[in-house]
Amino acid sequence: MMKGILIEKQDNGSRATLATIDEANLPAGDVTVRIEWSTLNYKDALAITGSSPVVRSFPMVPGIDFAGVVESEGHPAWKPGDRVILNGYGVGEKHWGGLAQRARVSGDWLVRMPAPLTSRDAMAVGTAGYTAMLCVLALERHGVTPGQGKVLVTGAAGGVGSVAIMLLAKRGYRVIASTGRPSESAYLHELGAEEIIDRAELSGPGKPLAKERWVAAIDAVGSHTLANACAGTAYGGIVAACGLAQGMDFPATVAPFILRAVTLAGIDSVMAPRARRLDAWQRIAQDLDTTRLASMVKEIGLGEAIAAASDVLAGKVRGRLVVDVNR
Repeated sequence: MMKGILIEKQDNGSRATLATIDEANLPAGDVTVRIEWSTLNYKDALAITGSSPVVRSFPMVPGIDFAGVVESEGHPAWKPGDRVILNGYGVGEKHWGGLAQRARVSGDWLVRMPAPLTSRDAMAVGTAGYTAMLCVLALERHGVTPGQGKVLVTGAAGGVGSVAIMLLAKRGYRVIASTGRPSESAYLHELGAEEIIDRAELSGPGKPLAKERWVAAIDAVGSHTLANACAGTAYGGIVAACGLAQGMDFPATVAPFILRAVTLAGIDSVMAPRARRLDAWQRIAQDLDTTRLASMVKEIGLGEAIAAASDVLAGKVRGRLVVDVNR
């Protein structure tokens, strides 16, 4: 038997509870992992609260990522005792995920834990940080260098934004952080932000083209914020879009793309190619500043995750929530 959060279908929607689950009910897979740490991401919060149809089948254990140790295997790449990470691939949506003490998954979905990361370190970064690194890599592939100009990060106090600031600052980029929480200014400066702007500057309808204020942007917000991030990007710049906290709509014009040659790069963490995943995690292990990381992490137990989900959706959570699945 194991403990886990279980989401079950009800007549008026769904309900999440902390449950004792028979491990025999774990879904099909060729590797069983003893989970040590998981996280509470925005998508997990949507699933737990039922605010959006994230869950595709019921019952479901949420949790789009986890880190732990291989217990049993039928996959040639893994053996018992291997330390592994999983992000995406539909876990927590179509396949039971990481907010439990065990998971059974395809070995093809796992990534080996890169030294010197621990399971807790990996989940302090989590899918949010892994996504942030995919965005940083997209900027680098585009040729953006620290000397070219500033980089905008929206949703800066959230999980993706916080790690993005830390990673960019580590590489010498000058970061403009956009946030709706001015009380977090000291925290954002501590992560490495040079300038902080109120999200209200970007969250409403804007002009097709605005003053060129940044050479690149990482956007986890969508909607008007993404449109304004594109409108304010300098000639030949790039915007990496990875989230929809404000909305799925994109009320923009083609002006930034055909008049300034701006590139809009979509970042998907769920089904990213394996080579890109490995690159991202190796770079995280290389660039991770554990001292700064500690300031953006709050630890909760499995039993606290359900109540915390509403706070995540309300924007009340700073940085990352790591979940100790064994308490």
